[in-house]
Amino acid sequence: MSVLYAVLAFVLVQRMAELALAAGNTRRLRALGAIELDAEAYPLFIVLHAGWLIALATIIPMAAPPSWPLIGLFGLLQLGRVWVIGNLGRRWTTRLMIAPEAPLVRTGPYRFCRHPNYLIVAGEIALLPLAFGQVGIAAIFSAANFALLARRICIEERALAPKRPSRQPVLPLG
Repeated sequence: MSVLYAVLAFVLVQRMAELALAAGNTRRLRALGAIELDAEAYPLFIVLHAGWLIALATIIPMAAPPSWPLIGLFGLLQLGRVWVIGNLGRRWTTRLMIAPEAPLVRTGPYRFCRHPNYLIVAGEIALLPLAFGQVGIAAIFSAANFALLARRICIEERALAPKRPSRQPVLPLG
């Protein structure tokens, strides 16, 4: 198996497991009174991520040599991803869910950045194609991801504003 296909298989299995975890967490959050914001944009995230994986699998030649330093950085992002998911626990989901009575998480990666998962995903979308020399895939999918995240972050920030102290510094992305 080529390095590309091994990495793509890892990402596909990871994403499928995350979707299953997120579905369970979403059901639990809804049962506790959480509400979903921007549900109409959620399918666009699914299309973006599926299209990214399909582009990687179909455009990059199977035997393309990887940039090992970039693969290493991608691996570090996976550790960050686990840190975020572990830190949020049962509150982690792929949907934009707001639990009105729940306090904001301010531990783990959230001590440093307001939206660490978004920052990690942005890095993944750019790094993996670049690791195989595909600047075009990195640029196109990064731009699409930026557009979707910009919308989502605006909606999320408005919804969370009452929970945030007014003097807390704002980091723009994460």
